[in-house]
Order: sequence, then C-alpha cells, then structure tokens
Amino acid sequence: MRRIVIIVIAFFASVSVHAQTDYDLLRDGGFIWDLTHILAVLAVVFMIATFILSLIKLFFDHRIRNKIIEKGVGETVASQILQPDKKDPANIAIKWFIIFAGIGMGLTLVKAFRPFGIHSLAIMSFSIAAGFLGYYFFIRRSAKK
Repeated sequence: MRRIVIIVIAFFASVSVHAQTDYDLLRDGGFIWDLTHILAVLAVVFMIATFILSLIKLFFDHRIRNKIIEKGVGETVASQILQPDKKDPANIAIKWFIIFAGIGMGLTLVKAFRPFGIHSLAIMSFSIAAGFLGYYFFIRRSAKK
C-alpha cells in the first residue's frame, strides 16, 4: 500500500512541476508518448520478473521435494510441507481472460467515443471493474457447484 501511495505522490509531483505553464499535459503529445512508453517498459519488466521468479520458485520447490523424499521424513510432516498450492490454474487463466476481455472492451469503447479525454479514463475504469465483477460472479457460481 505504501508503494502505491508513493507512486501516486510522485506522479502528482511530476504533474505539478508543469503547473506553471499554460498548456494541458493530457493534450501534449510528447508527454503522452513518454508516459505510454514508460508504462509499457514497466509492464514488460514486471512480466519478465514475474516469469523469472515463478521459475525460481518451481525450481526450489522441486529441490525441497527431492530432499524430503531422500531424507525419508515422516508422512504427516511431508504432506504438510508438500501441500500443493490451492490456486487452480484453470481459474487463474479464466480470471486473466475475463480481465483482459474487459480491458479490450474498454479500449474498443474508448476508440469509438473519441476525442480522448477524462471520459476515456472513466470508460477504462468501468470496463476493468466490469471484468473484475464478471470474475467475481464466475467464482461465486463455480463455488456453489
């Protein structure tokens, strides 16, 4: 939570630096271009880091399992340590599909209702929220079965 607050403060601090000029930052093409490129680079770095960390986690989990099997640890202790993750890969895939479908729907609506402005952010926010709401209903329905 602290990171998010720091990022928001840094963003508004950088926007306030330009407050003394008389032009709108959201209409400045260079600012939008730089912002999208920075966000794209951060997203790619995040995805690569997440992938590498998941590979490292899988590797170390495999090593721990092998060591436990070699040492002949008791069955109850081994079953507690080797419990698989309770996350279902199918639910994770469906979650991301629904969220990305909401984002795609939002981008389609933004393109349809030009010019770009604050209403574009509202459309994207509601589309992403609709994606999360759809995922919530999916999880609730699948939990009842």
